[in-house]
Amino acid sequence: MSHKRIPKRKAAMAAGGVVALGAAAILLPNANASQDGGGSPDAAAPRTLKAADASDLASQLAGQLGDAFAGSYYDAGAQRLVVNVVPGDDDQVAVRAQRAGAEIREVDNSMTELHGGAQTLKSEATIPGTSWAIDPRTNKILVTADSTVTGEKWDRLESTVGRLGSGMATLEKSAGTFKTFVSGGDAIFGGGARCSLGFNVTAGDGSPAFLTAGHCGVAADAWSDAQDGQPIGTVDQAVFPGEGDFALVTYDDPATEAPSEVNLGDQTLQISGAAEATVGEQVFRMGSTTGLADGQVLGLDATVNYPEGTVSGLIQTDVCAEPGDSGGSLFTQDGLAIGLTSGGSGDCTAGGETFFQPVTTALEAVGATLGDGAGDGAGEEAGGAGAGGDEAGGDGAGGGDAVGGGDEAGDEQPGGDDAGDSTGTGGSVSGSGSDDGTGTGSGPLG
Repeated sequence: MSHKRIPKRKAAMAAGGVVALGAAAILLPNANASQDGGGSPDAAAPRTLKAADASDLASQLAGQLGDAFAGSYYDAGAQRLVVNVVPGDDDQVAVRAQRAGAEIREVDNSMTELHGGAQTLKSEATIPGTSWAIDPRTNKILVTADSTVTGEKWDRLESTVGRLGSGMATLEKSAGTFKTFVSGGDAIFGGGARCSLGFNVTAGDGSPAFLTAGHCGVAADAWSDAQDGQPIGTVDQAVFPGEGDFALVTYDDPATEAPSEVNLGDQTLQISGAAEATVGEQVFRMGSTTGLADGQVLGLDATVNYPEGTVSGLIQTDVCAEPGDSGGSLFTQDGLAIGLTSGGSGDCTAGGETFFQPVTTALEAVGATLGDGAGDGAGEEAGGAGAGGDEAGGDGAGGGDAVGGGDEAGDEQPGGDDAGDSTGTGGSVSGSGSDDGTGTGSGPLG
């Protein structure tokens, strides 16, 4: 595809985003307030943080606190990072975390114990239609079974969870079924399947490319931006099932313009880089089937047992999705790429669970970069001047010119007039997936 075809792709994206206009008001409230300016760096009171800055701080504290760190989550209402700490002999652990600006909560289960429980589930209860993820808000493993898990399968799962103990895991039932979905934002087509373009990136050799779901990448080698159209991209790498659900597709024409943007309908949101997800933060998904939807991150490092096989390392959310949204983009209102739509259950009427491939992991695996060469290092820049090192949580623990371009990004709403004027069209959008995944239910959306 030559760059002359970009206008056509823009028109297709705009058409796919029309459904999103009603939901755009959800995405575009005032951006999260940045860190409070008051107080000294040594103050023990928790600091007000943006979600992206809280993610950076959580990563730093995880390294600094070592075995005492038992997970963290973002309290969106209070705009604070809550860090779980296992009590120990070192009474300075909580002090260090508090000085960094986090709220401290003492819990019983360490990350080692929680990961051990997840490993037990993997070895004894890898059953199609089940998933599990560590939920730092409860300090437990959240185990979910879809409607297909009945009889002996349910008994086996319930028994395994029971042996872990009520203080280690909880078991919930989902009304849908885990499977891949088929549809999305900017639709791409290949081998009879329809998926979503996730995010435009730059491949390791400098050529233009895009990320999408791995189950889309294994469904077809060549992809087009129109049904029965000429291919515009060829799959370079794809992972599914296994340790992720992502694919890198390189544009056949090296002159293709591939801006880092998400199409919101009649506007675009500039994507400045990639960031890690934080439990509790608000995120947005764009899809050609359902348009724009939002929700919260519920768990990290989730494992999902799809009919096609087990996928690990995913993000669990309560963002709705439907067939056709596979591969689509998950992002923040500050313009940070978070994930690629993998699968889930339910629909956008009844709700359900949806799982996403972390963008940072996909970028690292395929050797690509996103945004202005930020790639998976965007998180360090997003934290602002004081989000790193020993000064985390001090003068700049997520404040200042942090995520999304600083104060302006915090004041302007993604997709607002300024965003629409300053960004072009094209770029990352969600598309649709394989016809085999149609129908409501949970699983890789593709």
